[in-house]
Amino acid sequence: MSARKTALLKKHRRNKRIVLALVILILASFIDFGIYNIGPWWISPVLAVLFWLAHEAWFADHLFYSPRDSYHYDFPPDTVALPVTLSEGRLTFAIDQLPASAETLVLQVKLKSTWLGWLLDPQVRVSGTPEQDRQDFERRASGTRYINLSGEADSLRHGEVRLKGKYCRLDDVATLYAFSHPDFSKQKLMVIAPHADDAELAAFGLYSESREPVIVTLTQGEIEAGYYRRLGLDSAAAARLKGRLRTWNSYAVPLWGDVPIDNCIQLGYYCLQLSSMCSHPSDVYGSRESQEADIRGARHLNKCTLPGDADGLPTWQNLIADLVALLEQHQPDVIVMPHPELDPHDDHIHATRAVDQAIAQSCWKPDVQLLYANHLADNDRWPMGPANNGVALPPAIEPLPAYAPWSPKLSLSSRVDKAMALTMQHDLRIPLPFKKRLRRTIQRFLAGRVWPGIGEDEFFRKAVRRHELFWVRAVLKSKDEA
Repeated sequence: MSARKTALLKKHRRNKRIVLALVILILASFIDFGIYNIGPWWISPVLAVLFWLAHEAWFADHLFYSPRDSYHYDFPPDTVALPVTLSEGRLTFAIDQLPASAETLVLQVKLKSTWLGWLLDPQVRVSGTPEQDRQDFERRASGTRYINLSGEADSLRHGEVRLKGKYCRLDDVATLYAFSHPDFSKQKLMVIAPHADDAELAAFGLYSESREPVIVTLTQGEIEAGYYRRLGLDSAAAARLKGRLRTWNSYAVPLWGDVPIDNCIQLGYYCLQLSSMCSHPSDVYGSRESQEADIRGARHLNKCTLPGDADGLPTWQNLIADLVALLEQHQPDVIVMPHPELDPHDDHIHATRAVDQAIAQSCWKPDVQLLYANHLADNDRWPMGPANNGVALPPAIEPLPAYAPWSPKLSLSSRVDKAMALTMQHDLRIPLPFKKRLRRTIQRFLAGRVWPGIGEDEFFRKAVRRHELFWVRAVLKSKDEA
C-alpha cells in the first residue's frame, strides 16, 4: 500500500474512533445512572439505530482517497485534445478537428457536488445520443473527473450531445480527448484470465466479437470454498469441488461467446500462489486449501500439450514455459490482461508479470497489450452507478503510465449475452450474506442506489455496462524485431 493510502487509512481509522467515542458519550448521556441524564432512556437505543443506519447508508464505502481529490491522467503526447465549452449542457468545440477515426472519446471536466451530492451519488446525465446514459461519481465529489463518451462521435459532430449534472454542478470549461485505434476485435486475441470469470468480466463483449479468440485461465480459483461445505464436505473437499466447478466454467462459459473449446486453455495453477511462485521460480506451491499439488488434474479438457504436463508441478518455471508455448502456438496479435498498476489483486499483478516474462522469452511477440482492471485499490464501487450505463474512467490519484484508453461500446444484445455469461459462473451465483443484503436494502431506500435483478453479486452491476474499458500498451521489441 502506498504512503498516501497508508496515511489516509490511518486518518480514516482515527476519525472513526473519534466519532465512535462521541457516539458512545451521546448515547450514555441518555442513560440514568442516578447522577445526570438529559432525556428519557428510550432515546439512547433509537439514536443507536439511527447512527447505524447512517453508517450503512452513507459511510460504508471504501475509498482510499478523498472524494475532493482530482483525478490525474496523462495520455500519449500525440493525443488529440480539444478545448470544450459547456453552455446549458451543450458541448461546443472545433468539430472539424475531431478525427474521423476517433471512436474512444473522454471528456475531462471539473464537477462539484451540491448538498444533495453528500447523500446521493452525483451523476452526469448524457442525452442526445441513441441511448441515454448516466455516469456516477463519489458522494461529496469535487474536482477533475473523466466522462466516457466513446461511441458517440456522430452525435458529438452533429451537436446533439447534452450533459447535465444531477446532485453536482459542471464547470463550463472542459477538454475532449480523442483516441484513434484499430478495431482490436478483428485481430487475433489472447485473453489472460487469472481466474475463471475474469475474461467475461473484462472482455466478454470484445472476445465474443473476435474472429479467433483464445482464452487462457491461469488458476483453478479453488480457495474460499466455505459455501460448498453445506454439502457435508470438509474444507479440502469443498475447495476441490470449487476448483472443479470454476475449471469447468473456464471451458464452458466462453462457448456462449462462440469461442470453441479448442481455444479455451486451463493451466490449473493454484489461487493466490502466483506471488510465491514468482519469488521462488523452481519451488512447488500447491493449493492452500484443497491439499492438491498436481496441475494436470485441471487440464484434462485442454486440446494441446504444454510443458507443465510433463511433471504437473505448480512452479513459476512451468507457468512461464506454458505461456511461451501458447504464444508460439497461437501467435496472437493482441494480449488482453490485467493492468498491473490499477488492478491490485495479487494474482492479477503476477499474471501480467508472467505474461511479460513469457513474451520476453518467446519467439512470438504480439503487437499490443490491452490492459483491464476488474478490481480497484482506490474504490471498490467502480464503475459506480447502476448497470447498463457508461464506464467513466476510474480514480487516478497517483501517477499512472501514459497509456491511451480504448473503450468499445457494447450493444444491448451484447450486454444481455454478457449478463447471461456471468450467470453461468458458479462463483458469482453464491447468495449474499445477510449483512450485505441488509446494507444493500438500506442504501436502496436512503441513498437511492439500485442493483440489477439478474444476480446479487456486485459484478452484475459493475461489469454489465455500455462500455468495456482497456488501456493500450505497445509490446516492447528488440531492435532486431522492430
